[in-house]
Amino acid sequence: MLLRRLQPILEARLAQVPVVVLTGPRQVGKTTLALQLAERREALYLDLESERDQARLSSAELYLEAQLDRLVILDEVHRMPGLFPLIRSLVDRARRQGRKAGFYLLLGSISPEVTRQAGESLAGRASYLELAPFDLQETGSGHEATLWLRGGFPESFLAADDEASFRWRQDFLRTYLEREIPLLGGRLPIETLRRLLTMLAHLQGELLNVSSLARNLGLNGRTVGNYLDLLSDLYLLRRLPPLEANVGKRLIRSPKLFLRDSGIVHTLLGIRDLEGLLAHPVVGGSYEGFVVENLLRLLPEGGEAFFYRTRAGAEVDLVLLLPGGKVWAVEVKRSLAPKPSRGFHEALRDLRPEAAYVVYPGEETFPLTDRVMATPLGSLLQALGTLRNR
Repeated sequence: MLLRRLQPILEARLAQVPVVVLTGPRQVGKTTLALQLAERREALYLDLESERDQARLSSAELYLEAQLDRLVILDEVHRMPGLFPLIRSLVDRARRQGRKAGFYLLLGSISPEVTRQAGESLAGRASYLELAPFDLQETGSGHEATLWLRGGFPESFLAADDEASFRWRQDFLRTYLEREIPLLGGRLPIETLRRLLTMLAHLQGELLNVSSLARNLGLNGRTVGNYLDLLSDLYLLRRLPPLEANVGKRLIRSPKLFLRDSGIVHTLLGIRDLEGLLAHPVVGGSYEGFVVENLLRLLPEGGEAFFYRTRAGAEVDLVLLLPGGKVWAVEVKRSLAPKPSRGFHEALRDLRPEAAYVVYPGEETFPLTDRVMATPLGSLLQALGTLRNR
């Protein structure tokens, strides 16, 4: 198993606050990370999807009160929402006895539910972290093609071969369609949900058009909007907002859509290997989504991400607003001879960023103009990570 970049951050948070809430999609490695931590710290681990562990909490207050001298890890904590006010009470009780941090690590795969429950009961007591699939800094730049093809879910990326990885992702999608989405109240037939996801895979990096999606699915716009919200809640979908810049030009107002894991995109489209991916019409959008997702994983705290597009054609794939007021403009080109578009140069005149990059799948960094650098993804991640760690 690869070392997760979040591990030292998680351990530092547990030394600072009473409760850490760790969210992220299923099968991303939350439990593995928690069990490694439990072994080192002799913590108590309880899986709330297990009937045996649920039974241990039948008298939750008595049981957890006896564990106040150790870290308690509660996996899939949203299954027992009544624990949140009890945890608040136990934290306050232990604080009065002099203990300040490291009481509970709460894991959950449904972001808004866990965050809402924790926010209502644990205000001022909890810190929040998200564990995402593997990114290029965790796997190493030498594995970029494999990470792009298979995506970053650990069992998919680490599979013995591309076919085993593809089968794992098929099973993963089936679990979400048959279990996770219905658990959040989804009532659409499984085949309709699959059609929606497949349409989103074809539209990777395109502007959101709810009316078009609804029309093609035979649904109303409100229903489609609700399911897009649900897919975001389950960490499958990202809506990248447009930059609301005061440049005196008519701007595009719709967000861009990305399925967050490139391997899931390829599975929905039946792409099994790199040769098939490079020949597929979605190759450009898929690579753009892969680059965007990797960069956003290393966005410094307080940073924001947008895209920029005017109705006249000025466009930047990704605009990063960094702490300290710095602006980076990033264009993505799936070409070994990248050439920024005229619209990109027009956007640079509008935005006047401190730095402008074209990410391409090569190995060298070199200037394209006096204002624009061509750079491999790994090099830009390293530069962004340096800012993040300051």
